Amino acid sequence: MLLAFSVAPATTDDPDGSVSEAVAEAIRVVRASGLPYRLESMFTTIEGEWAECFEVVRQATEAVQARSPRVSLVIKADIREGHTGMLTTKVERVERHLADDG
Repeated sequence: MLLAFSVAPATTDDPDGSVSEAVAEAIRVVRASGLPYRLESMFTTIEGEWAECFEVVRQATEAVQARSPRVSLVIKADIREGHTGMLTTKVERVERHLADDG
């Protein structure tokens, strides 16, 4: 499964509105999980089995919740039995099609 999620506090004390410190706490959880992941500006995508992915999301959400009483969580999953390495393979396939445009 590929699971993309975005977790952030709904409130922040940062004068410019940044939530990066709380998001960094969530990413520490992702890194500690050992699952393959990709951090991007709006979502973090992890790859693994159903239970382990949702456990990481739960722990990451709790890490953000420790900094804010209100948390926003968005999840999108691609569930495809028997496929691994899709975190990079899916992107590589698209890039090959784009290279054909040259």
